[in-house]
Amino acid sequence: MLISLAKELDTSVSILLGETVQEYCLNELDLKSISEKLESINLQFAKRSEMRIKVVRYLLILLCAIITVVFIAFATMNSEYLNWDYNNPELAIVGTMLHGVEFLFVRFAPFVFIGSLIGIVFTYRKR
Repeated sequence: MLISLAKELDTSVSILLGETVQEYCLNELDLKSISEKLESINLQFAKRSEMRIKVVRYLLILLCAIITVVFIAFATMNSEYLNWDYNNPELAIVGTMLHGVEFLFVRFAPFVFIGSLIGIVFTYRKR
């Protein structure tokens, strides 16, 4: 009720309640201290943003390295599980799972690798 009355009378609620309102007169010293605080906050935000970009970049580089290592590991294994005796139930399960993992990895990893490379390129700023 007081808020709507204050809006109609174009005044503040504190004046309607009879409280004294101090008028701030900003001098040059106050403006300078406020601008220094804002500059400090802006610098903190910039550092935090830069740190996040670096973390994302290094995670993408790590992802590319992991994909490369796993590709090399699959290449050196040369799909040995295809020569296993699948009459043994344990080997049949492990061979089937290994084949599925290799199949999915070989199909999806190149897209993830290319996406990671694009992400790495975009995280570098042009100066």
